[in-house]
Amino acid sequence: MEETDRQILTLLATDGRMSFTDLGKATGLSTSAVHQRVKRLESRGLIKGYGATIDHDQTGLPLTAFVSITPIDPAQADDYPERLSSIAEIESCWSVAGEESYILKVRVAAPAGLEDLLGRIRSLANVSTRTTVVLSTPYENRPVTDSTRT
Repeated sequence: MEETDRQILTLLATDGRMSFTDLGKATGLSTSAVHQRVKRLESRGLIKGYGATIDHDQTGLPLTAFVSITPIDPAQADDYPERLSSIAEIESCWSVAGEESYILKVRVAAPAGLEDLLGRIRSLANVSTRTTVVLSTPYENRPVTDSTRT
């Protein structure tokens, strides 16, 4: 990938609403050249979408937790993401290496909601769970830049 494309990706990861004009100023390209590059990055799948950063405290979902799931019967089909896809409180699902099969990022209103959610996860997927409750989030979804890339 060209350095200019990488710079555009970093800028958009920081501010997904940055205009083509501002991207051009930051990269030294014309507005039309930036537009073409962004469209190419989108069509290649390097830009998968644009989104808003939500303040979950203000939306009534202040409790974030990570729930690791492990199959009770390792012989059962590995279709946990499909089994759990209807649960709205699950924000993200990652397949992981290690003892657990998946880690889920969940958001709920209160501890009682987390307890209820864990019961639904266990029941729907026939899994055991291990839960880590988030106390605070100093930062999240930071864009990867050249200085953080190894």
